Amino acid sequence: MAGRTGAFSGSLRFARLTEIAPDEIARHMSDPRMAAHMPLLTGAWDEETAKAFAAAKEACWQRDGLGHWAFLSGEAYAGWGGFQKEGAEWDFGLVLKPDCFGLGPAIARKALQFARSDARIPYVTFLLPPTRRHLRPLARLGAVQTGEVQYEGQTFLKFRLDTS
Repeated sequence: MAGRTGAFSGSLRFARLTEIAPDEIARHMSDPRMAAHMPLLTGAWDEETAKAFAAAKEACWQRDGLGHWAFLSGEAYAGWGGFQKEGAEWDFGLVLKPDCFGLGPAIARKALQFARSDARIPYVTFLLPPTRRHLRPLARLGAVQTGEVQYEGQTFLKFRLDTS
């Protein structure tokens, strides 16, 4: 699926990552602006990296019945994210293309509405790198910081939001 650049409009839709062309995901994740707040992102992605990534996220769907989606605005790929099981907790992540950052609140609301309707998800967690300074949107959602965690050798701020 070819993505448009520039302004995104239209309805928001969640799709499986396997529906997105690997080169589209690779371009997104290779954008140097992505690494600014993604300490686990190292190096450029190619089509094979994107295919392996989509396959790993699809395996989560098979294992847990839930996973990460591709986010579409109209038919244009805007980014990816969703819920991933981390031990007993469901972690929510959101990774948007830089020209789609403004869609974050609407996507988060739609995803959290899904979580509130799913009995498997009594709460969600959010892991953010300490470089993230704008935390007010999480507070507006009702998320509270529960501390810091180490993940793959990196420190993340951990937040929790009850969905019941």
